[in-house]
Amino acid sequence: QVQLVESGGGLVQAGGSLRLSCAAARNIAKIYINTMGWYRQAPGKQRELVATMDSFGNRNYGDIIEGRFTISRDNAKNTVYLQMNSLKPEDTAVYYCNLPQLNLWGQGTQVTVSS
Repeated sequence: QVQLVESGGGLVQAGGSLRLSCAAARNIAKIYINTMGWYRQAPGKQRELVATMDSFGNRNYGDIIEGRFTISRDNAKNTVYLQMNSLKPEDTAVYYCNLPQLNLWGQGTQVTVSS
C-alpha cells in the first residue's frame, strides 16, 4: 500500500516554477503526520533537506533554498505542498516527501530544470 503519493514534478526552464504535492494515506494516524517534509537528491549527491513543516505551521528550510521555495500544507487533506519559484538548473533532482516520525518516504518525483 502506497503511504505517500507525490505529484507535480516535471521539466521546466530556468526561472520557471513548479508546485509539488504529497498526500499521506488517510489510514496514517494524525500523530504521525505532525511534521511533513521535502528532501531532494541529485545524481551523485547525498539527499538533502529542502523544507519541513509541522501541523502548527512552523517551517524549516534548508540553506539551499535561498527564499525561492515555500512549503505549505492542508492538514485536513494530510497533504504538504512545495511551491518552487525561480528554479535553477542546480535544482534538478528527485524530490522526496518524508514523514520523519515514521521514517516514511515517498517514491520521489523528478524535477528537471533546463538552462
